Amino acid sequence: MHDELLEKHLSLVIEANKTTNITRISSWEDGMLLHVKDSLLGLDALNACPAGRYADIGTGAGYPGIPLAIKSGRETLLVDSVAKKVQILDGFISELGLQNASTYAGRIEDLGRERPGQFTAITARALSKISILLELASPLLQRGGRLICYKARVEQEELDHARVVAKQVGMELVDDKTFELGENCRRILSYEKVAKPKLKLPRRTGLAQKKPL
Repeated sequence: MHDELLEKHLSLVIEANKTTNITRISSWEDGMLLHVKDSLLGLDALNACPAGRYADIGTGAGYPGIPLAIKSGRETLLVDSVAKKVQILDGFISELGLQNASTYAGRIEDLGRERPGQFTAITARALSKISILLELASPLLQRGGRLICYKARVEQEELDHARVVAKQVGMELVDDKTFELGENCRRILSYEKVAKPKLKLPRRTGLAQKKPL
């Protein structure tokens, strides 16, 4: 049943993509590898998080959020700032009959103000630098909750900066795995919320990107 839903989601994405640009991947083979299989590489990392609510930030076409919702059964919130994408996602959720998934149309900082500490797991795939993701995720996570970052190649400089910012926002690297994905690699890093941030979060909307820590 799970696999049927994963395939149905991908076919809905490919169909929706004909009229709205929600993904640059247009073929079934690429979609199965670079969306579905890629999304599921983070399943073990998600299952290692405490029980509770999970959010996929910058979800786009619903990857990795929808496959992870299907496979994990967790209560899942798909977060995107583009209202049109969220409308499409609502359609996907309805067509797939997913009882455990819902959407949030808005900025991650606003979600952090509205639902602080309400999540035990957050994923972010190809969204931003790790340091920025750490700042955005920290206010959303409860103590012991984890941010799961899907990255391609990560320069040492990005990792070093992330280590410095992690201390500021009460997070620490607890898992780092690399997987083969076709001809490419996928690196999945998990950061756990271990302390209160040393500064008031979330900062004003947009500052994480404009004036990074």
